[in-house]
Amino acid sequence: MTKTVDLPTFSSLDELTRLITRRRGLYVRWSRGPQRDLPKTSSTDDLTGIKLPGLSASPLDLEDWWGERPVRVWVARRLYDYCHLPHVKDARTRPWVLHGSETARGPDNEPLVTEIEPLGWIADQVIADACRIITEQPGRWGPLERDEPPERLSPSPGRSPRWDDRR
Repeated sequence: MTKTVDLPTFSSLDELTRLITRRRGLYVRWSRGPQRDLPKTSSTDDLTGIKLPGLSASPLDLEDWWGERPVRVWVARRLYDYCHLPHVKDARTRPWVLHGSETARGPDNEPLVTEIEPLGWIADQVIADACRIITEQPGRWGPLERDEPPERLSPSPGRSPRWDDRR
């Protein structure tokens, strides 16, 4: 097992983007790190407490439908989606890149990954750059936060639900 202290740190979005264009089967996991995660190699569903058959992670692999769009924006969006976790779960939560095999899907349809090879931490500056890139995009988007009460997430009568209704 690779020790946490031995992991390199991806210090730029460009460095991470280059990795994603060269290798498949990559994921980002937000946790306290591989040293803590690898002995059990499973996640727990927060809602039900069920032990899941792998670590929950977000895929970094570039999808074909992305086409010729900038890979940096793809990577930025993948990082931005869960950047709220250190604030809502545990301040010690950090993003790290891993290579692994998807074994199942979790309750939020997230990949559950096994056969994990930790590749490196993601520096805070990379997350800050990802947030800046996403907020500069013309569309409206926000990280996947789930701490809103149900009445705030429900549309008003006669209205269709929209992402920006959450704010």
